[in-house]
Amino acid sequence: MLFKGCVLYVGLSALGVAGASRAIAEEGPAHAATAQHRAADSKKRQEGELVRIVRESTARFKDPADAEAEGYQLMFGCVSGPDAGAMGLHYVNMSLVGAGVLDATRPQIVIYEPLPNGRRRLIGADYLLLAEAWDGKNAGPPQLMGQLFHLFEAPNRFGLPPFYTLHVWAWKDSPTGTFVNWNHDVSCDAFED
Repeated sequence: MLFKGCVLYVGLSALGVAGASRAIAEEGPAHAATAQHRAADSKKRQEGELVRIVRESTARFKDPADAEAEGYQLMFGCVSGPDAGAMGLHYVNMSLVGAGVLDATRPQIVIYEPLPNGRRRLIGADYLLLAEAWDGKNAGPPQLMGQLFHLFEAPNRFGLPPFYTLHVWAWKDSPTGTFVNWNHDVSCDAFED
């Protein structure tokens, strides 16, 4: 009788373990999917927060004259893309570039699109860090609120030494992403020097 009780107990225990294992296995993908959704939601919130910060920090530059009053100057003409789209007009603050500080509220560059009426519309911001200065103090490439910067090697079309850059299309949506270099909906066609 004792032997039958042990067998019955062991059998029930095995069923319990098997049932628990099956339940865990069934929950595994659901838990993984939930974790992925939480991570994706967190990333979207962080991306949205960076766009919000850029908008708040650059709203005062809707008129390029206001950007110029704070030390931003047009450089590089209107930067058009290799295939489609453009980066637009880069108003660069060289003192911010030289400082080499990564601060979401102080982009080194504000970006405009030339309009057919001769005006310029604020479309985004660009963070630019010289690679040599950054690499001398940091182990990896810069990131801003989860967004990894792009490296431009030298020589490049801008005549700059190697640099890291992160475009944020905060004022004009880009069909290929908020943080890409080239915005396919930006045009330099109306640019007159």
